[in-house]
Amino acid sequence: MSMTKSPTSQSGLAGTLSSIATTTTTTPTKGKTINDLFEQMKPAIAQAIPKHLTPDRLLRIATTSIRTNPKLKVCSPESLLGAVMQCAQLGLEPSILGHAYLIPYKNKGVDECQFQIGYKGLIELARRTGQISSIMAQAVHQNDEFEYEYGINEKLKHVPADGDRGPVVKYYSYAKFKDGGYSFMVMSRQDIMIHRDKFSKAKNFGPWVDHFDEMAKKTVLKSLMKYMPISVEFQRAVDQDETTKYFDSSAENMSEIVDVTDWKDVTEETTETTTDPNQGELPF
Repeated sequence: MSMTKSPTSQSGLAGTLSSIATTTTTTPTKGKTINDLFEQMKPAIAQAIPKHLTPDRLLRIATTSIRTNPKLKVCSPESLLGAVMQCAQLGLEPSILGHAYLIPYKNKGVDECQFQIGYKGLIELARRTGQISSIMAQAVHQNDEFEYEYGINEKLKHVPADGDRGPVVKYYSYAKFKDGGYSFMVMSRQDIMIHRDKFSKAKNFGPWVDHFDEMAKKTVLKSLMKYMPISVEFQRAVDQDETTKYFDSSAENMSEIVDVTDWKDVTEETTETTTDPNQGELPF
């Protein structure tokens, strides 16, 4: 998976992003609707998006996500457009299918949009590298037969129980590589929740509430990927997960833009705080 573009294409993309950035910074709500901003960014998306997606499809899906989650309409335009552009460059659809999510939250008291890669999105990005023949994550229930061991005699065996499998007690992920190698990672449900509480800005809403199982599988997959022989391009893509980024006219790729998420307040901020009166809702 290559995230690079030709010099000419990159120059055009940077110029388009610069134009949008200027517009959203100076007049974020006056006379501009979400559709207006999306239409203005369409040329930039066309230069960045992989062949399996089209700008119209991506923006249509993003619009649907915003309509179904009204809190996204009060997010800063810079962060909302930044998250959509991250979806475009990675070729992931922001929808309930689990490829990616647009998450509204409070960042230093401001309503902003954070880009999150879903469980299925991670698998899709890993498969595009061409180095992996199989990759998956599974939940282990209390009544399943499950054995694993790390070390020089490592093993992994999972036989789901028939009938009542009981509650979920663990999650694991595994990957088989085309050179014949393999790797796996096991985390308890408690491990998953500790990780969520420590690193998520949205532990009390969004995917962690609506799709806990998928987010748990994503967590154990990301833990596994730290030990996988993956490409630099793939790592850059994964590093964009759970980031809040604005347009930067000098950047040729969203991976180069600094994450403005205030992680110091990760356990304190929620989406329930009062909206900034100067931060109006973006109309369609």
